[in-house]
Parts: sequence; C-alpha cells; structure tokens
Amino acid sequence: MITKASLPRSAATARLGGLAALALVSALVACGKAKSEDQPAPASAPSAAAPPATVTPDATAKAQEIFALRCSPCHGAEGRGDGAASKALVPPPRNFHDPEWQKSVTDDHIEKIIKYGGAAVGKSPAMPGNPDLNDPAVIRALRVHIRGLAAK
Repeated sequence: MITKASLPRSAATARLGGLAALALVSALVACGKAKSEDQPAPASAPSAAAPPATVTPDATAKAQEIFALRCSPCHGAEGRGDGAASKALVPPPRNFHDPEWQKSVTDDHIEKIIKYGGAAVGKSPAMPGNPDLNDPAVIRALRVHIRGLAAK
C-alpha cells in the first residue's frame, strides 16, 4: 500500500489538489501568517537568444481547465481578483486586468509564481504554487491566458 509518507516529497506535494491548497491558504489566513509583502517585482531581462515559444491548442485547453479549477476560486473566473475565496484573503488576489501590474511584471515572473507560488517571488505565501505542473507548455499557456486578460 502506498502511503503519503512513502511517496517522494514532490509527489506528496503534487497530490494537494486545488481544494486542499485552498484549505491551506484559508488556514494561513486564519492564523494570521499570510501577510502582504507588496514588494516590486524582481527585475529580470527576457532572454534575447530564446525565440518566443508557441502555445499549442492542447496546452491552451489544459491551461483553461487549470485556471477554472485552481485559479478562479481566488482570482475569479475572469481574473479580476473577485473569486469566492477572495474575501478571506489578505492581501486580496491579483486583478489580472490591471494594466499597471501587467506592465510591471515579466513573463518569467508570472511563470515562476504559477509554478512555485507567491513566496517564491517575495509575494504572499497565500498564493500557492503548482509543483505538479511539469509541462512548460501548460505553464506558458497559463501565462498567455493571464496576459490576455488585460485586453478584456
């Protein structure tokens, strides 16, 4: 029988689904451990040598599914930071429609938050990571989706 203790740490962490991550965020907020760390985004120059990667229809479909299941409870279905769980979060979830925020962050910054969570970039640990997302194309498609919300 496979138990959580017998799984490698990354596999056990990956088993935390969207609801479990949401419960963890709620617990952090309730304990007062999730706090705003509104620091500027780290400066990172985009790589001039790497051509822009394409986003496949399969990756786009998977990204939309992931956004609906994992991101929208906090960020809202349209990414306005008004999801059902948003009222309990301090700081509130990011509004992806904010053009100033969109200009202030790099693509790498957004992808790092998606994969590793807010704490990985000096932001709120209430934003959970997605360590189970191992397909760079899906992470890229999520970033493209988030960037596209600014135009809506």
